[in-house]
Amino acid sequence: MGRKEPDEAYGTPQKYDPTFKGPIHDRSCTDIICCILLVVAIVGYVIVGIVAWTHGDPRKVIYPTDSRGQFCGQLGTPNENKPFLFYFNIIKCASPLVLLEFHCPTKQICVNKCPDQYLTYQNARRQTKDFEYYKQFCVPGFNNPQKSLPKVLQDGDCPSMITPSKPLAHRCLPAINTKKGVIMVGNDTTFEDGMGKRRNVTELVEGAKKANVVLEARQLAMKIFEDYTVSWYWIIIGLVIAMVFSLIFVVLLRFLAGIMIWVMIVLVILVLGYGIIHCYMEYARLKGEDGSDVSLKDLGFQTDLRVYLHLRQTWLAFMIILCIMEVIIILLLIFLRKRILIAIALIKEASRAIGYIMTSLVFPLCTFFLVCLCIAYWASTAVFLSTSNEAVYKVFNETSECDYAGQTCIPETFNMTNITKECPDARCLFAFYGGVTAYHKYLIVFQIYNAFMFFWLANFVIALGQVTLAGAFASYYWAFKKPDDMPAFPLFSSFGRALRYHTGSMAFGSLILAIVQIIRVLLEYLDHRLKAAENKFAKFLLTCLKCCFWCLEKFIKFLNRNAYIMIAIYGTNFCTSAKNAFFLLMRNIIRVTVLDKVTDFLLFLGKLLIVGSVGILAFFFFTQRIDVVRDTAPPLNYYWVPILTVIMGSYLIAHGFFSVYAMCVDTLFLCFLEDLERNDGSSEKPYFMSSDLKKLLNKTNRGHLNA
Repeated sequence: MGRKEPDEAYGTPQKYDPTFKGPIHDRSCTDIICCILLVVAIVGYVIVGIVAWTHGDPRKVIYPTDSRGQFCGQLGTPNENKPFLFYFNIIKCASPLVLLEFHCPTKQICVNKCPDQYLTYQNARRQTKDFEYYKQFCVPGFNNPQKSLPKVLQDGDCPSMITPSKPLAHRCLPAINTKKGVIMVGNDTTFEDGMGKRRNVTELVEGAKKANVVLEARQLAMKIFEDYTVSWYWIIIGLVIAMVFSLIFVVLLRFLAGIMIWVMIVLVILVLGYGIIHCYMEYARLKGEDGSDVSLKDLGFQTDLRVYLHLRQTWLAFMIILCIMEVIIILLLIFLRKRILIAIALIKEASRAIGYIMTSLVFPLCTFFLVCLCIAYWASTAVFLSTSNEAVYKVFNETSECDYAGQTCIPETFNMTNITKECPDARCLFAFYGGVTAYHKYLIVFQIYNAFMFFWLANFVIALGQVTLAGAFASYYWAFKKPDDMPAFPLFSSFGRALRYHTGSMAFGSLILAIVQIIRVLLEYLDHRLKAAENKFAKFLLTCLKCCFWCLEKFIKFLNRNAYIMIAIYGTNFCTSAKNAFFLLMRNIIRVTVLDKVTDFLLFLGKLLIVGSVGILAFFFFTQRIDVVRDTAPPLNYYWVPILTVIMGSYLIAHGFFSVYAMCVDTLFLCFLEDLERNDGSSEKPYFMSSDLKKLLNKTNRGHLNA
C-alpha cells in the first residue's frame, strides 16, 4: 500500500453539499447514556447535600468550643452570655500535641470576659473580693475558697493563675506588647504560676502562638477586612468603570474593528512603555536612600507589601519584566503582520456577527449565574460535610505521664473507670469533631464526590454556553445573504437545540474534563503531604505527573471547545464531533497555529488594555496621587487590597465580554475552514465568507455578487 497523503491521514476533506445551509435542524438526541449518567449523578449529589445539611453544623468552624464540646456565646445554650474561650493553662498549648491534634491539652471554659490582671488562686482565696472575680474563670458552680490548691487542680475546678488577656477570634490570649524590644504581658516580664514559681512571659507567648497558629494570618485578615469595609463602594465604582470600558470597546469594535485593533496595539505598547519609564524613575529616585539596597531575598516575606516598594530591586524587577513583554509584543507584531491582517478581518466578521446577535453579549451573565450556583452548592456542602462530625473526647494528662493519654473516652463514665485510679490528674476533655460510624468513615469519599460533581456541573454549564454561542454564530456565517437568511432568534434557537438534543454530549465532554481536574486536585493533595518527605524520586515523579495532567487538561479544553462547535453545527455525538474537529484543524494546521493564535493574542491585548487602564487609575486613586480627589480616597492599611481586587474584577469583566468574541472567532474560523473545503467560489459552489476575507485570501465568487 502506498503512503497516505497528509490530508488522507487526517480524514477526508468536506465535500460540497447543496442542501447544507448552516446548523442542521433535523437532528436527534446524542450520547443518551451520558445524559442518564448526569441525571443519576445529580440525584446522588442532592442526596449527599441533604445528608450533609442534616448532620452538619457550620458553627463548629466559626465558634470556639469548651472542654465539654459546647459552643461559646450561642443563643439557647448555657454559654449564651459567655462568648470567649478561656484556657486554664495557656503554657500547655506550647505542646507539639496542638499541631498534631489541633487541640490544646488543658481545660477550656467559656467566659463572659477575658481576665485583665495577674492573680493566683492562692492569693484570690484570701480575699472575698478577689475570689468573686477569680471564680468566673472556674468551672460553673464552683464556690469553695477553702478547697486546697492541689485538690482544685486535681479536680479541674480552677486555673492555678490568670493573666491579663485580650480576646482574639473569641479566644482569650495573653495581652502581649513590647517596650524597647522587651516582651511583656500587661506591664510585667515575669509572673507567678500559682505553684510558687516565677516564670518568664515568653512561655506564655509560646503557648499563645501554638494555641492560635494562625494568629498573624487572622490579624492580616482583619486588616484586609477593614480595608474592604472602607473601600467597597470605590471598588464597585472601579468595576463599573471596567464594565463601561469593556462595553465601549466592544461597541467600537462593531463599527471600527480595524482602527480599534491598531489603536489597541499602539496603546498597549505605550502603556507598557510608560510602565518602564515609571519603574526607572522610581529606581533612580531610591538611589542612596537608607534601606533601599536591601535585596528581596534578605528581606523575605512581609505582610505589608508597601515595604517592597521602598526597594530598588523591586522596581528593577518590574522594569525588566515590562521590557521583556514590550520586546516580545513588538517582535510578534513585526513577524506576524500579514497574519494580523487576516486576524483583524476575522475579528471584523465577529463584530458583524455580534452586531446581528446582540443578545450574545448578555448571555455570559446566564453562564456566570449558573457557575455561581454550582460554587455556592459545592461550598455549602463542603462546609456542612466537614462539620458533620460528632464530639470526640480524649484523655489528657497535664502533669505526669499516663499510658492512657490520647485515648478516646466518655465524659459521663470517665470517673468510674480505672484510668482515674492509675492517672489521678487525667481528664476526659473534648478533643475535636470526628466519629467512628460508617458515615464518618466515608466522609472523605463524600468530599471527593462533592468536588468531582462541582467540576462536572461547572464544566457542563460552560459547555452549554459554548454550544449555544457556537450555534448562533454558525447560523450567521452560513447565511449567504446576511442577515436575511438568518433565523429570527438565533441565540434562543441554539440554546433550545443544545438542551433538547445534546445534553448527553455536553455531559460527556465535561465528564472527561472533570475526571482530569479531580486527578489534578488529588495530585496537589499528595504533593502537599509529601512536602516534608525526603524521597526525591517520589517528588520528581509527582512533579512529572502534575505537568502531564496540566497539559492534558489544556488539550481537552481545546478539543472540547472545537467539538462543541461541531455539535452545534452538525448535531453529531461528542466523539464524532471531536474527531471531525480535530481532523479539520490538523488538515489546516498552519492556519490554526498562526491565525487562530494571533486572533487570541489580539483579544488578549484588548483585555490587557482595559485591565491596565483601570488598574493604573485605581493605583493613582488609592495611593492618593490624584490631587483633585486626594481627600476622597479612603485611609487604608494596605492599598494593594482594593487595587488587586479592582484589577482581578476588571479582568473577569473584560474576559466575560471578550469570551463572546473568542467563541465567535473560533466558530467563524472553523466555518471558514469548512467553507474553503466545501466550496471553490464557482457559481455552483460559492463561498460564504465575507468580502474582506475573500480579498485577503484572493478568493472570489465567480458568477455571484459577494455576500
